[in-house]
Amino acid sequence: MKNTHFLIAKEESDIRKTFLGAFIAHIDGQKAMSIKDFHDQIGVAMNFPDYSGKNLDALDEMLNDLEWIKEQKVIIYIDHSSDWLSKEKSEEKILSVIDIFDATAEDWKWMDEEEEGVAKKELQIVFKDSTRIRALLEEQEIPFDTID
Repeated sequence: MKNTHFLIAKEESDIRKTFLGAFIAHIDGQKAMSIKDFHDQIGVAMNFPDYSGKNLDALDEMLNDLEWIKEQKVIIYIDHSSDWLSKEKSEEKILSVIDIFDATAEDWKWMDEEEEGVAKKELQIVFKDSTRIRALLEEQEIPFDTID
């Protein structure tokens, strides 16, 4: 696999085999068609604390914390990616979420545990394969790899 934060998988079972022992947050794209629904879904899937907000800043803050997750490897798996955020009129919000995912995964990669006093995490985002998500990533020139 390439060194990228984004992966595309054919089936969820591929993820479970590839990332044994990882924390896998499963998000159903059919139940996360709006940004509001996505916040609800990711909050439940990742066990966000009750004080977590429901906006992009709060998402960024929670993904940069993750102290409540004991596993080092954290996978956000978005099933039904063709439906994920499909009710958003502006592609801008979708791209904002992808930017947050990308920046946060990069931040975790370079985080110094001793300096920060926080257990280091490895964050990857995996989408269920769909023409829509491939086109979106390719249009934005966001590197991704596939799990075979």
